[in-house]
Amino acid sequence: MKITKTTMPKSKPPVDKLGFGKYFTDHMLIMDFEDGKWKEPEIVPYAPFAMDPSTSILHYGQGIFEGLKAYKNKEGKITLFRALDNFKRMNNGCARMCMPKLDIDVVYNALVELILLEKDWIPTDPGTSLYIRPTLIATDTQLGVSSGTKYRFFIILSPVGSYYSTGLKPTKILIEDKYVRAPLGGTGEVKCMGNYAASLLSGDIAKKKGYSQVLWMDSNEHKYVEEVGAMNMFFVFDGVVKTPALVGSILPGITRDSVIKILKSENIPIEETRISIDDIKKGFENGTLNEAFGTGTAAVVSPVGVLGFNGKDFEINSGKMGKITEYLYDRLTGIQVGRYPDPFGWVIPIN
Repeated sequence: MKITKTTMPKSKPPVDKLGFGKYFTDHMLIMDFEDGKWKEPEIVPYAPFAMDPSTSILHYGQGIFEGLKAYKNKEGKITLFRALDNFKRMNNGCARMCMPKLDIDVVYNALVELILLEKDWIPTDPGTSLYIRPTLIATDTQLGVSSGTKYRFFIILSPVGSYYSTGLKPTKILIEDKYVRAPLGGTGEVKCMGNYAASLLSGDIAKKKGYSQVLWMDSNEHKYVEEVGAMNMFFVFDGVVKTPALVGSILPGITRDSVIKILKSENIPIEETRISIDDIKKGFENGTLNEAFGTGTAAVVSPVGVLGFNGKDFEINSGKMGKITEYLYDRLTGIQVGRYPDPFGWVIPIN
């Protein structure tokens, strides 16, 4: 693999200023698909792409991406968390979006080389990590609605802190009662760019009302809650953890799956089921809705303190993080950074 090192290395940002996705490392990985096959990956200095105005991704949105993290402890040991699962999910997205599948071994090994080159960018403070963004876009330069013949795969890296500015303080989520994110048979279960574009208007409306994110309902009956823009959702009813079932319009989150496996290993009741807005209202009214939280690579496990719906706020657990939420955050982040053993084989050491 060809590696071209930068001649102008950047200054590392202060850890307390990291936030999420604001700073990027010195290098990135690129790999192009032409003439029916993938070329060799390259590591090059981080820089803008030159794109023709007719480039397909700009017009038809044929693009997908992933999100995962690398960690480094105080002794300098670097680990990845479930990276192979992210690339498997990306290949599932390729099939749905008519894009060429990746050779997982090739891209994984190239990612390892990139991270080792950028190891000094990995923060070690509690709650920090190196966020990894693999992306695949169509790069044909012609107009016309059809699947492409040329593609670019690339990976960029970003040292990050907390996804939400409030950190682990419970968030306020607005349940969307007008717009929908993804219908059954659409691309909701794929991490494609259009899904996120479809969520922006509702997200802006929610933020103006004082909420952090939007919780979507199903597009058919507008009755069942599905997922938040950047997270899968979980609810605790009388000690039983419930999460919306994967019916085809919800992203099969890697963190979601990790949380489910941890719960099962600890014999904590977990159900993948359909959860209606009426279930949430009833649980709030009779006191059986104990906790709510979201899961995702960026936020890991994020407590939800308020759910807003039709002009009314439902405060959950007095607006505080619940015991199960706290346990899952501690257990999952502990596995990721090596504070706890990894009985699942999720953590991959790379140095």
